[in-house]
Amino acid sequence: MTFSAADHAAMARALALAERGLCTTSPTPRVGGVVGRAGTSVGDGGQRRAGEPHAETLALAAAGEAARGATAYVTLEPCSHFGRTPPCADALIDAGIARVVAAMEDPNPLVAGRGMARLRATGIVTETGLLEREARELNIGFVSRMTRGRPWLRLKAAATLDGKTALANGTSQWITGEAARRDGHRWRARACAVLTGIGTVRTDDPRLDVRHVACERQPLKILVDARLEVARTARLLEGGNCLVAAAVTDRARIDALAEQGVEVVVLPNADGKVDLPELMQELGRRGLNEVHAEAGFKLNGSLLREGCVDELLLYLAPMLVGDDAQGLFNLPALTDLGLAKRLDLREVRTVGKDLRILARPVTQPD
Repeated sequence: MTFSAADHAAMARALALAERGLCTTSPTPRVGGVVGRAGTSVGDGGQRRAGEPHAETLALAAAGEAARGATAYVTLEPCSHFGRTPPCADALIDAGIARVVAAMEDPNPLVAGRGMARLRATGIVTETGLLEREARELNIGFVSRMTRGRPWLRLKAAATLDGKTALANGTSQWITGEAARRDGHRWRARACAVLTGIGTVRTDDPRLDVRHVACERQPLKILVDARLEVARTARLLEGGNCLVAAAVTDRARIDALAEQGVEVVVLPNADGKVDLPELMQELGRRGLNEVHAEAGFKLNGSLLREGCVDELLLYLAPMLVGDDAQGLFNLPALTDLGLAKRLDLREVRTVGKDLRILARPVTQPD
C-alpha cells in the first residue's frame, strides 16, 4: 500500500494531536484525527480526556461541510460501538467522508476491525498502516492491556556508571541531576500509576506524586507491601489515591488503611509474597494502561525475574562509587553468559549531565 507525502504529513499531524493527551486520556487511548482534502487540513482534533468527544468528532466539527468527500486520518481505527460516546464510524459516515486512513487497527476486541468494516460497507475507502509503529508506541500501554490483560510496566532507576543506586549506608540523593529528575517526573505524569515497594518507603519515604512538571491528574500510587508494614504516617498515603498490594489478610491493618482512603488488595503467591504477575493482571482489570515503577533493587529484581518488566528507563550519572554500593537489581548469580537477560536498546540520549537509556528485555533469542 502506497501513501502520498500529503498522507504522511496529515497522519504526522494527527499523531502530534494525539500526543497532547499523553497524560490525560487514560483509560482510553490517545487518539488524534485530521480531515484533509487536496493536501490541506480542513479540520483536526485530539481527544483530551476519557468521556470527552473523540478525535474524529472534533475534527469533523472543525471541518464542517468541508468534510464531505474528504479524507479522514486517524491514529487508531474508529470505534464502532457505543461507549461513553457514540460510534465514531457512524459520525464519519454521516459527515460524508470518502476515505479513511487509520494508522493502526484497534486492539480492543469490541472494535478490532469492525470499525473499518462498517465504513467499507457504506462505500468508504479504508486504508490502515500509515505510521503504524509510531501510533502503536504512543498507545503501548493501551495495546498491552487489550492484548495481554495487563498494563505496560516501565521500570525507572537512577544509577552511577558502575551500576550503583545508593551507597552502602543507603544514601542515594541525589545521584542524578535536576534535569534527569525533572525528566523522570514527565514519565511519571504519563503513567496511570506509580509503583514502589515497602523497602523504598522505609528508606526514602517518597510521595510518589508528580511535582516537577505540570500535571492535571495525579497517577494512582501503588505500594507492594506483603506484610502490611507501612507506617500510617508514610507520605505516599497522604490524600488517598493509593493501592496497597499485600500477601496477608490483616483485617485491623486493612481497616486502618481504609480510614485513610487507601485500598488493600491481597494477592499472595506460594512463597507468602505478593504475586506480582497477578498484580499486573489486577491492574489491567482496573483499566490501567501504563505503570511506572520506582523501587529498590530487591523489588526491581523480582519484577524482572517474574516477567513483569516491559521497559527499562535508566538514568546513569557520570560518577563511580565502588563495589560496596547497592546495585540496580537483585538477580541470581550466573555461571553462563548465555543465561544473561538481554536488552534491546531503544534510545540513548543525554539529559542534563546524565545519560538516559530506554531499553526493553529481549523475549526471543537472536
